Amino acid sequence: MKNSLVLAALIAAAALAACGKKEEPAPAPAPAPVEAPAPAAAPAASEAAPAASDAAPAASDAAAAANAAATAATAAASAASN
Repeated sequence: MKNSLVLAALIAAAALAACGKKEEPAPAPAPAPVEAPAPAAAPAASEAAPAASDAAPAASDAAAAANAAATAATAAASAASN
């Protein structure tokens, strides 16, 4: 019984570590930009808005899954210590 609780806690910890935020090195500064027409940026922003709206529910679901995994790991650790 105790081994199964430890195994469950290890699996939950591995799941949390796999879903953790990866820190990437800062990109090198870009060279001086060449003058670009300002109106060209507006269509790109309007095209990106639907993609961002579509991605928001997926991000919310991922956050809920991470919270559930953290709760399970806490419960397993608590049960293992008792």
